[in-house]
Amino acid sequence: MECIVHFTVMNEEGPKKLRGLIFVDKGKLPDSSQILEMFHDMEYKVAQDTDDELVFRPVDAGEKYKYIRVNELDMGKDKYTEDRNLKSIVNNLLPKGPTGL
Repeated sequence: MECIVHFTVMNEEGPKKLRGLIFVDKGKLPDSSQILEMFHDMEYKVAQDTDDELVFRPVDAGEKYKYIRVNELDMGKDKYTEDRNLKSIVNNLLPKGPTGL
């Protein structure tokens, strides 16, 4: 089953809205490793922000973008938008602290 991840990349020029695709088992949401792998496949080397589960910051200080924010997880019929549900889901899926990236 497909999960479309809608996110915003905050560049020096301004925000850029993008989407990524993650394949998950039916009825499942993507886990933290799948979200991070999606960003890495798109050549965004990021780690989760310690203060906000929906924000990912670049690992390399020289990157031209400031952060990436996940806005929505689209599972077809079910959409998890930027609200308490999404924050709770991401909070439970993503590890706390350093990710080793």
